[in-house]
Amino acid sequence: MIRSARRRRPALQTAGASAAALLLLSACSSTGPGSGSDTASSVSSSSKPSGTVTVFAAASLEESFRTLGRQFEKEHPGTKVTFNFSGSDSLAAGITGGAPADVFAAASPRTMKTVTDQDDTVGTPATFVRNQLEIATLPGNPHRITSLQDLVRSGLKVVLCDKEVPCGAAAQQALRAGRIELTPVSYEQDVKSALTKVELKEADAAVVYRTDVRAAGDKVDGVEFPESAKAVNDYPIALLKNAPNPVAAKAFIALVRSDEGQKVLSAAGFLKS
Repeated sequence: MIRSARRRRPALQTAGASAAALLLLSACSSTGPGSGSDTASSVSSSSKPSGTVTVFAAASLEESFRTLGRQFEKEHPGTKVTFNFSGSDSLAAGITGGAPADVFAAASPRTMKTVTDQDDTVGTPATFVRNQLEIATLPGNPHRITSLQDLVRSGLKVVLCDKEVPCGAAAQQALRAGRIELTPVSYEQDVKSALTKVELKEADAAVVYRTDVRAAGDKVDGVEFPESAKAVNDYPIALLKNAPNPVAAKAFIALVRSDEGQKVLSAAGFLKS
């Protein structure tokens, strides 16, 4: 508190100063941490992104988001984007468990709901892209796989994503749509792990996202199948409630949803939302 150098003032002047001090204190406290306002809403719209923004994102977004991360850092000197790519369910468990993160981009609304149910997001998550399944085969498709039904052939080693992660849930939905019963040689924790099995020739085929087949280049071949149309995943993105860097987080989400960001995602094989 600033004190006057003079020891005596008229009572009226002293009372006026006290009232002004109370008004100032009230104004300051109305925007303080106890005001109940969301972290994001207390950030000035004119604030410039700076520092590190931490993004938790589905494994299938890795190539596209790394590209957008480099673009973001170039557009906002002094910022750094760090990523945690994994199965959406694992990421959601980390967030609800208190892991520090600014942005969550999930491969399905169901997984995002795990986070929103805990009131860990700011506002309503927005769908920014969609993704569809393909069959990844060994280069040249030596087993001549042309359909989802072909995956049940005896002796064929097929891997799927775990049923609890979005790519696995979508695969199960596609199998049900085709009335196909398939027992894989393994269930993998995320789509990258399933694809790697084929790349390393430890499996003959895997049901993964079309974006992952495209990202793998000549390491695999891709086979489309009609049942995939019954299992298209929406990808939502959200600002997290306890984001350490909400300004940069909002700016990164804006880039992802912008025309520029959508071009990068479309080039990777994602479908527009």
